[in-house]
Amino acid sequence: MAIEPLSRRSVLWGVAVAGCGAIAGFAMARTRLGSAPGPATAANGYGPAVSTGRLLAQLNRLPPGGGLVLEQEKVVLTRDGADAVKGFSAVCTHQGCTVASVANGVITCPCHGSQFDAQTGAVIAGPAPRGLSAIPVVVRDGEVYTT
Repeated sequence: MAIEPLSRRSVLWGVAVAGCGAIAGFAMARTRLGSAPGPATAANGYGPAVSTGRLLAQLNRLPPGGGLVLEQEKVVLTRDGADAVKGFSAVCTHQGCTVASVANGVITCPCHGSQFDAQTGAVIAGPAPRGLSAIPVVVRDGEVYTT
């Protein structure tokens, strides 16, 4: 069975169908995003998205100079002597255990004794090969949110 080459008519027909599809897709996207001129905002599909973040904890649950391990979220929150809060991954970089506690400026992993600085996430004592990843957080109205 021999395959016949495409005719010029078949090629032009294919280009026309593809062009119509592109125009229809553009029109649909423009309708969904809103075609009214105006400032570039997240509401009309342009600009940075405005996010309130995900609620992690009430600030009063974080003792000054201590912290809180959120096992389900895999986040550890630390608080300095005032209201400055830092967020880090609660997953130890050694073998993936969840850190267990924050005390005296140290985040401790119960599996093999790795320790991390509560303000920077840096390794204080191994066997963890690197520090905990930072998770951006913000305090609003006495609550700690992801950003």
